[in-house]
Amino acid sequence: MFRGFATVSFYADDLAAARDWYAELLGAQPYFAFPVAPAQPAYIEFRIGDDEDELGVIDRRWAPPGAGNAPGGAVMFWHVDDLEATVARLLGLGATEYEPITPRGDSGFVTASVVDPFGNVLGVMTNPHFAELHAARSPS
Repeated sequence: MFRGFATVSFYADDLAAARDWYAELLGAQPYFAFPVAPAQPAYIEFRIGDDEDELGVIDRRWAPPGAGNAPGGAVMFWHVDDLEATVARLLGLGATEYEPITPRGDSGFVTASVVDPFGNVLGVMTNPHFAELHAARSPS
């Protein structure tokens, strides 16, 4: 049975640059790196958001076959409170537009996606269901 999102993995040719870029975007340093310093890491991991979801960035040398340098495939969307400001910040940090801000019907779902400087598609969205579930779990 699926229990929930565990980790999304991105790939980068320059792991140090990816670490610094995501640390700037997220306002936090990775909580995990392997191998540990002083060795150069092949994998770093951030914890993000209310549920401390995991974003792993892996040296592209360890990418599975077919995970090339061209963006595409499945898009993982992260809920954000201010979609316009988040997209502007991503673009300001050097990401490029993949899909513009796009309302998905009249139910409050709005998505956008960018390509990070390392070739990964990063989706962001406003998701009323996420907000409702989070509000229901939060202590009053």
